[in-house]
Amino acid sequence: MGAWLIHDGDRIDYTPPGDVAAGDVVVVGPDLIGVAVHDIKAGQMGSLRVVGVFDFPKATAPGNTVTAGINVYWNPAQEKVWNNHGGGTNQLLGRAVDARTFSDPTVRVRMKP
Repeated sequence: MGAWLIHDGDRIDYTPPGDVAAGDVVVVGPDLIGVAVHDIKAGQMGSLRVVGVFDFPKATAPGNTVTAGINVYWNPAQEKVWNNHGGGTNQLLGRAVDARTFSDPTVRVRMKP
């Protein structure tokens, strides 16, 4: 038996244990992060975008400058983007699309496919 195409893969089905609001960043596993397309009630299936370009909140700490094209990382505890893996605490989110200074509160990211 071969593989069967289910869909293009820019979204995945997700059933959250708690309510999720549209736009929330959801860590599904160590290598899978998505953004809620719509509000999702606890225990009900919804959809997460796992591909696309989004503006994400960025930590405004000194040294957290971002240049276009670098890998950026999501810190699930802080719910912010960082320019480093934080010793393994932060998870790869994708690549920065543009440059941001450390004081910028957001960063534009192309999520990793």
